[in-house]
Amino acid sequence: MNKLDRFLPMSRLRIVAPLGYASIFVALLLVSATAALAQAGSSIIPENGQPKRFGSGWECKLGFRQKGDVCEAIVVPENAYSTNKTYGQGWQCKRGFVSRNQNCVAVIVPENAYLADAGDGWKCSRGYRQDGDTCIAISVPESAYLTESTRGNGWACVKTFEEVGNSCIAIKVPENAYFDDSGFPNKWRCLHGYRAEGDRCTPIDVPKNGYLSSSSFGKGWKCERGFAIDGETCTAVRLPENAHLNSSGNGWSCDPQYRRRSTTCELES
Repeated sequence: MNKLDRFLPMSRLRIVAPLGYASIFVALLLVSATAALAQAGSSIIPENGQPKRFGSGWECKLGFRQKGDVCEAIVVPENAYSTNKTYGQGWQCKRGFVSRNQNCVAVIVPENAYLADAGDGWKCSRGYRQDGDTCIAISVPESAYLTESTRGNGWACVKTFEEVGNSCIAIKVPENAYFDDSGFPNKWRCLHGYRAEGDRCTPIDVPKNGYLSSSSFGKGWKCERGFAIDGETCTAVRLPENAHLNSSGNGWSCDPQYRRRSTTCELES
């Protein structure tokens, strides 16, 4: 093998290598050109379009909406106005009209009603209630008044009367009682010194060494200090040695250094 034969593969490699690099370079140029053309195409702003305020790309001007690569005018129907917003349908019906099938139709307000604040519906006037597409008069019974609530029957009974069916019936307050609509289960409470028994108020029998309590629960009376409840009477509290009346005055506690053991006080060990 001569010297030329030994160097022939290297010579061929030197010829092929430049050709390979050139191909790669051309390919890169084609990719870059394609990307540049795509970017240039995407930057073309259609008629009635404008560059986005934030980010890249474009958006349609107010009054237009994007459809594919163009901006189409938003058609505002009769009795509507443009919202000048890029979202939603781009328009809104005027007050007194409601959107239906891409149109604005008038709100039909029945007799004894008025257009609601939003303008897309109606409400019945005071003294009337909705019944389908009409407003009917509310029948207010004697001893009642109209309410502002849209629920219920539209009326309420005056104080000292209660609703029974479609009428207001006077609440019967028994002797030695007074009207109180917060009372339970009645709408009256017995005077101090009386307790409710059914539909009447009976006097509370306070035993000797007792007094009327302000609580409406329990017996209605308590024992004086130094006495304890024993059934329906008040009996004297018997203090064992080394004991004293407790804070309630109706029982006892052991003095310091003593511990209670049943009914006695024993010295702590």
